[in-house]
Amino acid sequence: MTFDYPHLATLAAILRTGSFEAAAHELGVTQSAVSQRLKALEERVGTLLVYRAQPCTGTDIGNRLAAHAEHVAAMEQQIVGQLRDLAPNKGARLRIAVNADSLATWFLGPLASIDGQFFDLILDDQAFSSDLLRKGEVAAAVTAQDDTIAGCDSRYLGKLRYLATASPAFCAKHLPDGATPEALAAAPMLRFNTKDDLQLAWLRQYVGPDIYPPFHSLASSQGFVDASLLGMGWGMNPEIMVREHIKEGRLVEILPNSGYDTPLYWQTSRLLGPALAKLTKAICHTASKSLPQ
Repeated sequence: MTFDYPHLATLAAILRTGSFEAAAHELGVTQSAVSQRLKALEERVGTLLVYRAQPCTGTDIGNRLAAHAEHVAAMEQQIVGQLRDLAPNKGARLRIAVNADSLATWFLGPLASIDGQFFDLILDDQAFSSDLLRKGEVAAAVTAQDDTIAGCDSRYLGKLRYLATASPAFCAKHLPDGATPEALAAAPMLRFNTKDDLQLAWLRQYVGPDIYPPFHSLASSQGFVDASLLGMGWGMNPEIMVREHIKEGRLVEILPNSGYDTPLYWQTSRLLGPALAKLTKAICHTASKSLPQ
């Protein structure tokens, strides 16, 4: 099956901007043209590609086709740069999966160092981001998987170190005799989302099995730190985000010397290797300086 790439670019624009109107503005065409292109593409593929809602979202096939369009644009940008030494094309984008804690701590610097490149950042747990790369929905991903995905290159970045932290007031109230299994089974815990098993993994390693505390769901890295400071619960916070709070006594480790390291890898589509070369170099350099090796 062959595709009309203006139609694919239109699909990508709809999902990127969230509406037909915004996609029309970005592409410099009428909203009617956007609708016609999407309809033609859906008829070509034989299935629905976009859920018409506010905002518009993609079906599984729609997301894959949109990612394909972005990948093609990235490769075209690379070729134009090599052949004509021109600035990157407007609209050429790279879709990258990254975990929230990396985004909140060290990941944005390398992206900011790449002039003229546009990014679509997809937030996902580091244990699951490799699935997006495997399905072709992103060009690269920060993952916790050391097994190289087929068709990709993998580079070790370092370890993101987590500390089980809470406020002194929380510990005095909920853990008066320390981080015992009984106390932690009842003490409120923080959890990022349903994919987040970091707290449970820490409990298994340092406290004991089969401990499932009540928890708050809070899908924000900074929110995790703030909730810990406010005494809402205990949670696994990146050391780099809580180091000063611990130094100043606003947070404490609920169990001293019990850090938990999550290894991180940068996996990239081999096909897009040249287009990702500068970014890969910047990410690896920053990671080597920011993350324990």
